[in-house]
Parts: sequence; C-alpha cells; structure tokens
Amino acid sequence: MSAALRAAVALAERLFDELRARTTDEPGITRAAYGEGEEFAHAVLKRTARELELAEAVDAAGNLYLTMVGEEPDLPGWIIGSHIDSVPHGGNFDGAAGVLAGIAVAAALKAEGRRLARNLTIMVIRAEESTWFPVSYLGSRAAFGILPATALETCRADTGLTLRAHMEALGFRPDAVAAGEAWLDPARIHGFIELHIEQGPVLEREDAPIGLVTGIAGSFRYRKARCLGSYGHSGAVPRAYRQDAVVAFAEFVAAMEQVWDGLERDGQRATITFGEVGTDPAQHAFSKVPGEVGFCLDVRTESAACLERIHAELLQAVAVIEQRRGVRFDLGERTGSSAAVLDAALRGRLASSADQLGIRAIEMPSGAGHDTSVFANKGVPAALVFVRNQNGSHNPEEAMRMEDFATAVELIHRCVVSETAR
Repeated sequence: MSAALRAAVALAERLFDELRARTTDEPGITRAAYGEGEEFAHAVLKRTARELELAEAVDAAGNLYLTMVGEEPDLPGWIIGSHIDSVPHGGNFDGAAGVLAGIAVAAALKAEGRRLARNLTIMVIRAEESTWFPVSYLGSRAAFGILPATALETCRADTGLTLRAHMEALGFRPDAVAAGEAWLDPARIHGFIELHIEQGPVLEREDAPIGLVTGIAGSFRYRKARCLGSYGHSGAVPRAYRQDAVVAFAEFVAAMEQVWDGLERDGQRATITFGEVGTDPAQHAFSKVPGEVGFCLDVRTESAACLERIHAELLQAVAVIEQRRGVRFDLGERTGSSAAVLDAALRGRLASSADQLGIRAIEMPSGAGHDTSVFANKGVPAALVFVRNQNGSHNPEEAMRMEDFATAVELIHRCVVSETAR
C-alpha cells in the first residue's frame, strides 16, 4: 500500500474516533436521522471536505455531496457513498465506514496529486436506518426524486414529529421532495460504490476480509401487526371457548417456520423475523387469557417471486388460524423494498484488483438492505463491498479491523483510477 493510501486510512481512523467520541450514547452510539448525531457527522464531513478542497452541495432532502472535480466534469461521474445515521445505541461503523472510505479515496488522490478524468463524489445519504422513520431508503430515493410525498408525513419513532417537520427544522426543502425534485440523474452517474461492514458472520467464518455482493434482498414488513382474540379468566374459560391471542400467534410463528422450511427445500434464500412481540401492558395480567398480541414481521429475499410466494402463504396461514382459533389478525400497513441485482462488470473489476493484491474476496448476497439497491434499480452500475466484521451489526460491539478497511479502500481506489474505469 502506498504512503498516500496509508495516510488516507489514518485520516479515516481519526474521523471514526471523532464520531465515536461525540455521538456515544451508552451502551453504544446514536446518530438519529435528521437529529443531533447525524447533523454532527455531516458537520465533521463538511469540515474535512474543505481541508481536501472538495466542492460541497446539499439537495432538497439534506443529502450531502462532496466532489473532487475531474478533468472532464461533463463525463458521467463516480459516486462513493453510504449513510451516516445509526440505529439507537448501535455501532460506529455501520454506514459511516462507507462514507469514510470515500473520504479516504479522495484524500489519497489529493496526496498523489492525481486528478481523475471524471468527477468523484462522496455522497452522505440521509436516513437509511428505517428504525427512525418507517420508510426504506428515504434519503437515496429522495435524491432520485422517487420518494412518495406521503413519506413526509411519517413520524420519527422517538420525537413523534413528521419527516417534513424535521426537514424544515434543518432548513431543507420538503416541498421540493414532495414534488419529486431529483438531484441525481442516472445518465450522469458512471458508477456507484458503497462500502459497508458485513452484518452477518460469513466473512469472519470464511476467513475472508472482503465480500463482493451479487444482489440485495427485497422485503416486506408489517411493523404494527396485531392478533386479536378475547380476554378471559384463566381459570374459568375452558379451552374450547378460548380465543387466546398468544396461542394463535404462536401457531402463526410455527406456520411461518414451516413456510421457511419449504423455501429451503426448494433452494430459496429468505429470512423471516418477528423482531418485536408483546401483550398489551395496560390489559394483560397473570390470571387473564390474553386477548391481544402486538408484533412486527420482517421478511426478506433476493427474489421478487419468492417474496410474493411467502406473502401468499402467510395470508393462507392467517386465514386457517383465524378460523380455528376464533381470532382476527390485523396486519396493518405493508411496507418494504425491491430486490436488486448488482453490476457484474463493476464487481469483476473489484475482484480483479483483489486477485492482483492477493486478497481473498468472496461473492455473496446481502440479506440486509442498502442504498446501493436504489442506484441499481435506477439503472446505475452499482457495487457493494462488504468488510469483515467480528461482532454483527446494529449493536454496540460492532467491529471492523482497520487493516480490512484499508484493503477495501485500496480496492475502490484502484477501481476509480484504472484506465478501464474511464
């Protein structure tokens, strides 16, 4: 690795440390979308961009663009980017690693005195973590002018204020977002590259520092679903007369496990997760037959057809359980995202660089969603580079070895400076 790249990675490490120090929220870090932590991170990046002499721009939704102007700026340009927000009490690397990888590439190019033919833009994407607003890929969809206007009326989970109100408070332009104003034009983008820590254990167990993602799973979610039965006395209501919401919900979970078993027998990859489950604390009691269970359901797969198969089997299971148990399921609003297939040629260039450097890089799908999918589904050649992570994601113990990060930065640097990339 060149001295310029080593210095650039050292800069990124200092920025990681600064973000951790200023956004720590024990037991982890918190950078809420359109909140104080995300705003602090944007301020740090703007300051760094000035030091690197990058041009700065902000779109209607608050996405930040830091550009190293190329020799032929009219050519479609490169974008390297990710999000900078986090889940509550999460880790320091999820999202931020992709932004700081772009900063490191730009810093290395500046130190080398190298000017690319094309513009190189680091994009700092707003509000990727839908734990804050129940909208997938909020910032990147707004950048392309495809965020539904109704999304502006969704409320942030902690404040209860709408997305529109949060945007207005920070001086952004929600009316332009609602009108579909687009900052990004797919025809003006040569390629998009996102670096992200892997959010599972595959790379660590395979002893591979780098993963090159083939596709990103789509999803459907029911965030506020309920199973509704009838409350009753635990000793006085015989089994035959019960409408027990907990038992009915448990049967639903078992039915979805059987659906998952069938998918695996058919060679289909998917995940089915009940991330939140609870009875109503205002009504539940030790001696009551429970009359209500609230839950959320998150289903993901790379195949749109598989996603619809799961949904059809889900509805069939619900109908059977409702009939047998005398309960009713109120699933609420269905939200979700589209699956994406990533660009094979761009992935191949990254793989070739890894081979030249003697680095093990394995191809793998992403079960988690990433802004890369929005770019890919808009027809932009897009790549997602995973970096080995020892402790999972969305938790305070989230990890990433800086040498693995440095390896990924070197791969991306090689990609954007290669003659074939012109």
